[in-house]
Amino acid sequence: MAEEHFPHRLTLDERNRLTMTGVTEVVSFEDTAVVLRTSLGTLTVQGRDLQLKTLSLDGGQVAVDGTVSALVYEEPRPAGSWLSRLLR
Repeated sequence: MAEEHFPHRLTLDERNRLTMTGVTEVVSFEDTAVVLRTSLGTLTVQGRDLQLKTLSLDGGQVAVDGTVSALVYEEPRPAGSWLSRLLR
């Protein structure tokens, strides 16, 4: 069965409330960092006093409250060994 693809959208209000769609997995959650897998790659939300307020992975929706200081996307890594990537 193919994984359902949700549109990925971020809305940050006053650096205090981040709402997202297109989230497929919450990888980790702490009060200083939240790591999420999205339809467009892995996203790390950095900040302080972060709290998960909404979590609906069926619809791909997540909301985080707290002070957001950074949003960082991790570049996807190509499949295969380092040698096969080097020889491409």
